Amino acid sequence: MSTLAHTMMTTARSADSGLAGPGELDRYPYAEPSAVERVGVSAWETADPELGRVGRRTAGSRGRGLHGQLVQQLGQMIVSGDLGADRPLVPEEIGQRFEVSRTVVRESLRVLEAKGLVSARPNVGTRVRPVSDWNLLDPDIIEWRAFGPQRDDQRRELSELRWTIEPLAARLAAGHGREEVQQRLSDMVEIMGHALDQGDALTYSRADTEFHSLLIQVAGNRMLEHLSGIVSAALQVSGGPATSCDRPNDGSLGHHARIVDALASGDGAGAETAMRQLLTVHPEVERVVPAPREH
Repeated sequence: MSTLAHTMMTTARSADSGLAGPGELDRYPYAEPSAVERVGVSAWETADPELGRVGRRTAGSRGRGLHGQLVQQLGQMIVSGDLGADRPLVPEEIGQRFEVSRTVVRESLRVLEAKGLVSARPNVGTRVRPVSDWNLLDPDIIEWRAFGPQRDDQRRELSELRWTIEPLAARLAAGHGREEVQQRLSDMVEIMGHALDQGDALTYSRADTEFHSLLIQVAGNRMLEHLSGIVSAALQVSGGPATSCDRPNDGSLGHHARIVDALASGDGAGAETAMRQLLTVHPEVERVVPAPREH
C-alpha cells in the first residue's frame, strides 16, 4: 500500500460549518415572552431525556466544545419537532436547562441562525423558523434529519440528489485527469479493497467518502464543487439500503475501479455509466432512482 494510501486510511472529510460571523442576533434585545408563551416553557423538561446536560459529549459534537454540543442538541430538538416553529427561545431558560453560560447560548444560537433554524427580530427575540427557511443542504441539518423522524424522506432525497450530481461529475472529471488526482483516487480504491478484506467498514466508509468528494471537486465546475459536502454527508448518514455504495462488497469496489480506469483514459461516457451502475439501488427501494422520462 502506498504511503499516501496508508495516511488516508485515517482521514475522513468532515463537513463542519463552524461558527457564523456576526449576525443579527447580537443587535436585537431578547424580548420577554408573553404569559401564554411561558406556559410552554415546561416543554424543555419533556424533551428527549437522552439529550441531558451539555457537559455530556454527544456523538455529533465533533469536538467543538460546549457551544458545539449545544448546537447539536438544540438542532436535533428543532429538526425533530420537539421545538416547533415560532417557539420563542429565551437564552436564560436554555442556559438553565443545559447548565451553560449565556455566552455559550449566544454562540450556539448564532450558529443555528446561520443554518436558518432560528431568527432574531427586534422586540420579538429569537424564535424557531419553519422548515421552509432551513438550509437543507447544511451537513449538520442533513445529519439531524437523517437520524430523526424524517429519516426516510432525508435518505430518499439524498439518493435522488446524488443521482443528479455524481454521474455528471464523473463525466466532467474525465477531462481533468491530473496525475496526482488520478493517484489519489486509485489510493482510495486500494484502501477500500484492503478494508473490505479486513472487514473494516469504518475505513471503507472514510475512503469511499473521500473518493466521491474528490471526484466532484475535480469536475471543473465550482458550483458542483460546493455540493461535495452534501455527498459526504449523504455517505456518512446512509444507514438505510439506499444504494450499492452504502454496502461494501466486491461489486461496489469493482464499479469504483472502473470509474478510475475511465477517468484515466479520458472516457467521460464510461465514467458516467460506471457511476450510474455504482448508484444502482436495491429492489426494495427502487423508487429512490428517478425513472427516465419518455420523450
